Amino acid sequence: MTREPPATNEGWYALHDFRTIDWDAWRDAPEREREAALDAGVSFLRDRVDVTDAEDGSSAVFSMLGHKADLLVIHFRPTMADLDTAERAFEETAFAEYTDQTNSYVSVTEVGGYTNEEMTKEPSEIEDTGLARYAESKLYPEIPDSEFVCFYPMDKRRAPGENWYDLPFDERADMMDTHGEIGKTYAGQVSQVITGSIGFDDYEWGVDLFSNDATNIKDLLYELRFDESSSKYAEFGPFYFGRQFPPEDLPAFMAGEAVPAEEDDGASGHPHGEGDHAHGEGGHHGESESHHGHGGGEGGHHHGESGGDRDSDDDAGSIRGELEDLDIYAGQPHGEDVYAMVLYSEADPDELFEEVDGLRGNFDHYDTHVKTAVYEASGRDRSAVVSIWETQSAADTAGGFLADLPGIVARAGEESGFGTMGMFYTVKPEHREDFVEKFETVGGLLADMDGHLETDLLANREDENDMFIASQWESKDDAMSFFRSDAFSDTVDWGRDVLADRPRHVFLA
Repeated sequence: MTREPPATNEGWYALHDFRTIDWDAWRDAPEREREAALDAGVSFLRDRVDVTDAEDGSSAVFSMLGHKADLLVIHFRPTMADLDTAERAFEETAFAEYTDQTNSYVSVTEVGGYTNEEMTKEPSEIEDTGLARYAESKLYPEIPDSEFVCFYPMDKRRAPGENWYDLPFDERADMMDTHGEIGKTYAGQVSQVITGSIGFDDYEWGVDLFSNDATNIKDLLYELRFDESSSKYAEFGPFYFGRQFPPEDLPAFMAGEAVPAEEDDGASGHPHGEGDHAHGEGGHHGESESHHGHGGGEGGHHHGESGGDRDSDDDAGSIRGELEDLDIYAGQPHGEDVYAMVLYSEADPDELFEEVDGLRGNFDHYDTHVKTAVYEASGRDRSAVVSIWETQSAADTAGGFLADLPGIVARAGEESGFGTMGMFYTVKPEHREDFVEKFETVGGLLADMDGHLETDLLANREDENDMFIASQWESKDDAMSFFRSDAFSDTVDWGRDVLADRPRHVFLA
């Protein structure tokens, strides 16, 4: 009996080009020839990472550990012809003369319809905005800036009594759903790209896992081995493990020096940054099932309360200490171990809420998601999107999606010299009008204070008693002058009777 295959949709084609270095030939080559080879190698790799050779795509370079390969170059491109050209163009460089292609893998990015048939459509045809963005990130991936990569090919088993392809569709779908739930627990820690390779290479799928912590990859794969879809039905090929570095560090790599090369500003060993800025739900491998969530944000969207800069962290700690001395709680909202981001949008509130609601449904698949809501200000032509997460990396990843919401004009803190103090309040329903009147009184006092730019009172459109005050200041000293004032102290004392929960005061930028 013929079993029902899941529908799939394909995106960019992928080439994993594994190279070993002929170290004897390299050492014996004249210095002039080595320099020419390095110039050619850096130029080729930089052009591919910058995608000057095609209309779109993504490439990255990795130093591989162990004996299987020395270098790995990963290319994602819109067409097979693009990959073919890239592979042959490298062979034309002087640097290629000192390398051998010991292995390669050809495949295509793929999403499947085991749990959601919508995933098999083109992203532009998917009505759910969050699902559409997720599908797009899977089909057209940006290689994340993460330090580590793990690549391996895999098959589904065809042994007697353990033949994946003999199972009914619903049974396969249930196992893939359970398999994906494990991956979700690593959101913000491990990013993945799944590619299909039936007819293209020796295995059926290729899996790339990216992380800034090598043990996260090991822990994820270890946990997945106990899942039935892996323990009973998966066959794995060789595993390759490496570290990403920028093309400009090829001379350091060939000289046996540390890569990525140390920078003058004391940057860490990561090639471009600290966070895992990508798809965030590693571990959904095998037939590209369609669990979706907050993954897929492009690198560099550092929205949120806690940045990676040490001076900023120290400054935030100093501010919290001063607020605590004033008996003002200054942790992150909803606890000390969560992270908030705020983005402002001038889009129609109903349209904005509809899109945020779609994203939130995807975010809720992840245990690290605490809350995402739209707050509206009376008399203002913009709304605030507030998203709260248990880890900074998850918040940063979600920021990639939120930054693409309609009408986004800024994130908290971009409009002022110092930043934004976010004040979250849960008001007792019977005192809501009293709270609004008190805010208007305090707002009048703020308008006359040095360094004050603006302060807005916004209400959660789904819960009018959930209030958010965003106050922007030119400097830290200006903001702290307000919190030291008698007016603020009196307001805090007054609020004890009208608030249903302890207020949280958070520096959002």
